Amino acid sequence: MTQRADNSDHLSDYQRVGGADAVTKVVQLFYERVLADPELADYFTGSDMVRLKRHQVLLISQVLGGPAEYDGRDLRDAHAGMQITSDHYARVFGHLVAVLHDAGVDAEIIGRVGSELAGAERDIVSASPA
Repeated sequence: MTQRADNSDHLSDYQRVGGADAVTKVVQLFYERVLADPELADYFTGSDMVRLKRHQVLLISQVLGGPAEYDGRDLRDAHAGMQITSDHYARVFGHLVAVLHDAGVDAEIIGRVGSELAGAERDIVSASPA
């Protein structure tokens, strides 16, 4: 993901980071990190990763102001019964921020993504820390 030289006010964050190709690459790298994390990998056992990555691309695209609209299940329903703790949510969030940073995404955009996704925590976290 690279920033465009033209950072005009009329460009969405989605456009500024490079659009669909850039978001797809970030999602791929994000899941490589998450699946390599021994504290998180078990959450994805038996998951349809192709489908999950597609939904994540749509979700991140939407958060960035792109044309794609997330069409997956409601986040609360999708994560129900998974017993995700706030610590694990923070780890996933940290992996996303790291991938965005490594991809050269502007800190201001990362902050906006973070603010948007922080609001989703209450729909995803369902377990108390161990």
